[in-house]
Amino acid sequence: MQVKWRNSLKNGWRYAALAPILLLDGCAGNPYWIFDPKGVMADTNLFYLLVDVGIMGTIVGLTALLVVWFMWRYQKGKNRGKYDPAWSHSNTIEVVVWGIPIIAVGVLSYFAVVGTFEINPYNPTVITNHLKPTSDPVEVDVIATDWQWLFVYPQYHMAVANELVLPAHTPVFFRLTSTAVTTTFFIPQLVGMIDVMPGMRTKNAMESNHVGEYQGIASDYAGAGTSWMTFKTKMLSSADFGQWVQRVQQSPTSMTYTSFNNYAGPYINVHHKVAYFSSVQGGLFDHVIDEVMNGKTWPIPPMMTENMVAYMQKQNAQHRD
Repeated sequence: MQVKWRNSLKNGWRYAALAPILLLDGCAGNPYWIFDPKGVMADTNLFYLLVDVGIMGTIVGLTALLVVWFMWRYQKGKNRGKYDPAWSHSNTIEVVVWGIPIIAVGVLSYFAVVGTFEINPYNPTVITNHLKPTSDPVEVDVIATDWQWLFVYPQYHMAVANELVLPAHTPVFFRLTSTAVTTTFFIPQLVGMIDVMPGMRTKNAMESNHVGEYQGIASDYAGAGTSWMTFKTKMLSSADFGQWVQRVQQSPTSMTYTSFNNYAGPYINVHHKVAYFSSVQGGLFDHVIDEVMNGKTWPIPPMMTENMVAYMQKQNAQHRD
């Protein structure tokens, strides 16, 4: 019953909220992504967003209507309102001006507390409270570089660059870190954004019951190659995901600490190249964090920022994958 009520409320407010979003049609990216969630986390996040907007919008709207009504009713010289020179207090007004804010704050506080636990990226109860005893969650270590994404699958001892592939109907738990600057991991239709920071580890989680392809982005500006720091997220059936894993594990390329050091060098991935690594040296995620904490850096060549076009021509000539 609660889920049905929540879905009805969410769908009604979603269409109401789409009207002003139409004005953003020329903006970068797709402004409608967050209103078309395909993952449990994104869906829950949208619900609480609409609750907040709906309650605050109702308060603002009623206040605006009352202001207009008072201006009309008590306009000087119109004699529409009754004048009582002995008036000094009204219990009705006290109840309205104190009661409505208290109720609004109470309702918002309730949803804030419940929502905080449900979509807490480190332990989202909307996912963890419904884990089946026989479920086998997928773990993914996300490493952001300047300016690419590396997705390591520890359970399968493999990695994929610039493409995230996951099974539908399966919880996914992320660990995230960065080699250089703080950026943000964001798949608007599947999971909310979270910071990815150098020398640190953050977490996130998601689950989707929808097979399809979704856009992942780095939503924070992080240097010259940020505009191309995107990745496709493919949700596959369990059978198709198993076949994809076998295909990646047949790649002739592997990822070691040494090869990662070369991979992590600044690279503007204009053509959105995807690379498969059939094996990954154990503990790569923790190794990267340790290296960065100990002062390891991957300097940006001056030419990359001084003449980006010339640098990308030189970069393409190197046929770097």
